[in-house]
Amino acid sequence: MFEKLSFDENGLKTVALRDSFHQEMLMNVFVKRLKAGESYTVVSDTDETAILLLGGEVEFSWGGQTASGKRADPFERKPYCLHVCKGTKVCVTAKAESEILIQQTDNEKTFEPVFYTPETCLYQEFGKGQWGGAGHRIVSTMFDYDNAPYSNMVMGEVFNQPGKWSSYPPHHHPQPEVYYYRFDKPQGFGAAFVGEDVYKSVDGSASYIEPDKNHQQVTAPGYEMYYVWMVRHLDGDPWFKTTRFYEDCHKWLLDEQ
Repeated sequence: MFEKLSFDENGLKTVALRDSFHQEMLMNVFVKRLKAGESYTVVSDTDETAILLLGGEVEFSWGGQTASGKRADPFERKPYCLHVCKGTKVCVTAKAESEILIQQTDNEKTFEPVFYTPETCLYQEFGKGQWGGAGHRIVSTMFDYDNAPYSNMVMGEVFNQPGKWSSYPPHHHPQPEVYYYRFDKPQGFGAAFVGEDVYKSVDGSASYIEPDKNHQQVTAPGYEMYYVWMVRHLDGDPWFKTTRFYEDCHKWLLDEQ
């Protein structure tokens, strides 16, 4: 499934709602635009929350602590993300015009807040030497089961190089996943494959990957595609880096150099 989304009059874009809008994703996902000087408060009695800076400059405040983040846009590889458990009130104040992404899901566990910075995120480069470089992409991970086993979520970023593929070879997993796309130029575009369907990915759109559906992405030459990838662990069945299942007909690609 795929959606071309827009902001409301308050600068809020609803990407997914666990109880109504793409509820099969089991997550709430929002994008919020902030004017310079504007503050936005997030708190939930039931949900853990991750707040990622997509662009601009903001100050995060929670539990008597503060931290700042600044990145020109998502293509500046400087992710700042605050991850908190239920009941933790977070205030985000924009020092300049900014944009943040909010991911939430239910979680009864409590844990100490973690503020992720470019120095503490995991960066990996894939596909540069495979398939003639056609799968070249850079992946950053804020948190997953390896460094946050107390969480019910995964959050990361993909920098899909122009004309290249990512989430490749075609694969699937039982956990639902959401992609939120941005392009380095507003007219940029790509294609999102979900199961047997193909959608045109554009700036500000989202892809909804249902359990056990194959998925892969490609971007047009000349345009870098960025997307936030968000996974919801299943109860008793968390997503791992190895939780990628390939159809037999595509497995030969894994060894192709």
